[in-house]
Amino acid sequence: MLIADEDFDGETFTGDLGGGSSENARFLECVFADADLSRLRASRARFSECELTGVRGAGVDLSESAWQDCTVRGARLGAVQLYGAELRRVRFEGCKIEFLNLRGAKLWDVQFVDCQLVEPDLAEAQLTRVEFDGGRVIGPDFSRARLKDVDLSTSVVSAPRGVAGMAGAKISRLQLIDLAEAFAAELDLTIAD
Repeated sequence: MLIADEDFDGETFTGDLGGGSSENARFLECVFADADLSRLRASRARFSECELTGVRGAGVDLSESAWQDCTVRGARLGAVQLYGAELRRVRFEGCKIEFLNLRGAKLWDVQFVDCQLVEPDLAEAQLTRVEFDGGRVIGPDFSRARLKDVDLSTSVVSAPRGVAGMAGAKISRLQLIDLAEAFAAELDLTIAD
């Protein structure tokens, strides 16, 4: 059972955690396996050396939470609130996350490996040494984002918004061609055929 302001050390959570509340909780070396996180409220929670495998759910509030040395595998999530969060050395593998709100979040040494991110909100986020390895990033919003050593070159990026915020990212030549219309629209260029 999840409890707000509680310390959890080495515990395993499975089953229906939906609608639970664990604001300001601290999770150390915990495992979340095949758990339903729908409507979970865990704002300002701290996750260290945790593993989330096969979690699912919608409306998960993880705003202003802190993550360090964690792995998320095979997650299926929607409308995840991670705005204002801090993520350090977090690895996402084979996840599908729709409407991920990372607005104003800070990410260091984060990897998205073979993930599908649908309309992630990265506006005003700070990304440092973040890698999108394979997978798809559909309709991302980079408005006023600050990127440093961000690698998008092996993923499929489509319909980005706020492309000026992509400064500092690495893309492939093929991606440059694919994203030409988005860049032209941002710069108010007219393309003659």
